[in-house]
Amino acid sequence: MATREQADDLLQETWLRIHRVRHTYRPGHPVLPWIYAIARRARVDGYRRTRRITRYEIVMDVVPDRLMQVEAGNPVPAFDTLVAALPRAQREVVTMLKVGGLTLEEVAGATSSTVGAVKQKAHRAYARLRKLLQVQAGERSKGVAQ
Repeated sequence: MATREQADDLLQETWLRIHRVRHTYRPGHPVLPWIYAIARRARVDGYRRTRRITRYEIVMDVVPDRLMQVEAGNPVPAFDTLVAALPRAQREVVTMLKVGGLTLEEVAGATSSTVGAVKQKAHRAYARLRKLLQVQAGERSKGVAQ
């Protein structure tokens, strides 16, 4: 079942491909069949990518208990504890970017993906981490209020 997120990714990938291969369009020929062929290939590649991801990645929707266990003196959990809640691909990208200090291009080369895909994984990882920290801050403030 496709999600809105997957549809947005497919649209973005299609536009990027159109931009990358714009030199292959022959002026005077119909543009729609050319665009449809690119979109179809992007959809098939996206389907294959999704199948690989769902086969090998485990998505964690539940916040692990150890994330909520924070040291008394430090209100923010350790980096390893935070990124443990991320899917493997996102954890890998964030670690390479923030711990390893690699550039987007270097991470893309190391993960055999595009710079756009690395940016996307990083953005989603940051959003998930932000949400986890907000949940944790809410739990901490409830504990203080009681």
